[in-house]
Amino acid sequence: MDRDARIFIADNHGLIGEAIRRRLRDDGYENILGDSGKPSLIDARELQEFFSRTLPEYVFAVGGKSGGIGANQKLPADLMLDNLLVDCHVIDSAYRCAVKKLLYMGSSCCYPRACLQPMQVSSLMTGVLESTNEAYATAKLAGIKLSQAYRQQHGVDTITAIPANVFGPGDDFGVEDSHVIAALMVKMHQAKLFQNDHVDVWGSGAPRREFIYVGDVADAAIFLMNHYSSPVPINLGSGSDASIREIAELIKEVVGYSGELRFDPKKPDGMPLKSLDSAELLALGWQPQVPLRLGLEKTYRWYLENCHRKCLTS
Repeated sequence: MDRDARIFIADNHGLIGEAIRRRLRDDGYENILGDSGKPSLIDARELQEFFSRTLPEYVFAVGGKSGGIGANQKLPADLMLDNLLVDCHVIDSAYRCAVKKLLYMGSSCCYPRACLQPMQVSSLMTGVLESTNEAYATAKLAGIKLSQAYRQQHGVDTITAIPANVFGPGDDFGVEDSHVIAALMVKMHQAKLFQNDHVDVWGSGAPRREFIYVGDVADAAIFLMNHYSSPVPINLGSGSDASIREIAELIKEVVGYSGELRFDPKKPDGMPLKSLDSAELLALGWQPQVPLRLGLEKTYRWYLENCHRKCLTS
């Protein structure tokens, strides 16, 4: 991408999209579209008018709404419908306005619950999805397939990146519906402030997850936009995984909470293991820069500076 290229980040100003914006600006890309008046991604006419007026050359299709296990259990229809609409409208508008390239951001939820680990793209659509996020994962799979279909039929240069579990500054820090790291961070921060003697943690603590810092995701997305072109999705991982119990203990240290962690096996665990095979991305020359502990420290620092008071009163 040239530094003056017209770039559109199609997202809801969420975690990954904001990180991509920051990284693009840091790298000298100044023509980022939509910051002063972004269209609705679920309104086909409004989005098409925006594309026709601004003529983006590169599109990062980050996606629609997402959430943790709690959100996926309470709002499966909302999450699925929002992502289906966003994917359909963004990919079609990109084609109609002849974008040079589109990166579609998938999800590790798309992999079958029982697939071989670390997960390889050849395992996509070979088995039953994890039930706790099946609706959302189905929508993301549809986005991957739609991206490939536009490439096959219309010659659009679309690529798909599938990140590991993403965390970092800008995350949703609501306790009930957020992803695991943000939810645990808020719980332990509140418990520390109010001197609670324990924090409840969903599940047994045994499942293992691969986490990747959002700044690394943004860096990898831009790297792929510049160096990758294939209909085959590519995994975007950090190369290491940890159990939920280990993650909770790390967050406890970072927050400085001294109470007890009580795991509740009656709550759903989700997939027993989610780890990505990112060998192809690493072979292209990209490497993650932020290890887990440092990423947690950066995330907690951002939370303290930006939203802990709001979260406490919400």
